[in-house]
Amino acid sequence: MSSCARVALVTGANKGIGFAIVRDLCRQFPGDVVLTARSTARGQAAVQQLQAEGLSPRFHQLDIDDLQSIRALRDFLLKEYGGLDVLVNNAGIAFKTVDSTPFHIQAEVTMKTNFFGTQDVCTELLPLIKPRGRVVNVSSFVSVSSLKKCSPELQQKFRSETITEEELVGLMNKFVEDTKNGVHRKEGWPETAYGVTKIGVTVLSRIQARKLSEQRGGDKILLNACCPGWVRTDMAGPTATKSPEEGAETPVYLALLPPDAEGPHGQFVSEKKVVQW
Repeated sequence: MSSCARVALVTGANKGIGFAIVRDLCRQFPGDVVLTARSTARGQAAVQQLQAEGLSPRFHQLDIDDLQSIRALRDFLLKEYGGLDVLVNNAGIAFKTVDSTPFHIQAEVTMKTNFFGTQDVCTELLPLIKPRGRVVNVSSFVSVSSLKKCSPELQQKFRSETITEEELVGLMNKFVEDTKNGVHRKEGWPETAYGVTKIGVTVLSRIQARKLSEQRGGDKILLNACCPGWVRTDMAGPTATKSPEEGAETPVYLALLPPDAEGPHGQFVSEKKVVQW
């Protein structure tokens, strides 16, 4: 591969929305598409499925909970492509509503992957994003509904235009700590671990976009958070309203914003429209 070849990468892409995003990018993106998955066997099976459809994604293992795995991917992208053109952070987990795992453990496990895993991927891969690159952090409308259930003090912090990444990390850690101490309700948090982790992803996206504008404004990189919708996946279940293909539409739209686009940037996008945070 020459370093001038373009490349798009999707995390958590062996099934569901991530898989549908890879399929769409294979059809529409003018370059290579890398499908990543925690399990090499499942990832390679997904690649074979797409190859049977006449598409040609590449595979690379990625466990977003493992820094060594993220750095191995970073080194691969630098060596093969000299950087990255499109990053879609799709990997995430959620406990089922009926799961009997204690809430504080659900909070810690979900936060580790959805927020801290995504943050680690961004820390390692955002410096690789080439001029006019696109970054899409898959969040959820649950981040908006959960924000409204937070105390006014927390809402103010999460909506702040000047909140730093360090302050956001502190708040995410505080939520987990508050659940362990059984005081999360008293401290103004909603009763949803998944929702709070996705507040984190949406706010992280706002912070990252601000940093990109300040540090690399001339590169015209656009970074946004989005909601794919309520999609029929292993996570959301069979009664959800959208197919994975429909769920992929907004993330793919943001991943393929034209080179001369001025925005959206630093926004939360649903159904291809900016939603007030």
